[in-house]
Amino acid sequence: MEAFEGHETFFITYDSVRTRELERKYLLANIGKNPWRMMTATCRMLKVLRREKPRLIVSTGSEIAIPAFYLAKLLRIKTIFIESWTRVIRPTGTGRIVYPVSDLFLVQWEALLAKYGKKARYEGGVL
Repeated sequence: MEAFEGHETFFITYDSVRTRELERKYLLANIGKNPWRMMTATCRMLKVLRREKPRLIVSTGSEIAIPAFYLAKLLRIKTIFIESWTRVIRPTGTGRIVYPVSDLFLVQWEALLAKYGKKARYEGGVL
């Protein structure tokens, strides 16, 4: 949260014991590989993004980023994707899917630069 000091923030994330403690949040059921949950999450996210009107979306992954980033592209909201620290040589599925619509795409291992493309950037460990 220190990185966001001085900025208004909210979270769209999965419902869990830990995330229920966040102050400004919109909690969703885990999407997994369920197409119905993906469609439901996309509709709910569209409502949230229209209401909140964020200027930037930051994600560290999981499939919840997929509808968020594609909606952001349509709504002209900037996006930053941070590939998982645990992915050293192979990209995540989510990373591969959101890469084309990400405004800033960060990898945390130099070896991943070759797996993505020119848009991917290595700035060291971010998280």
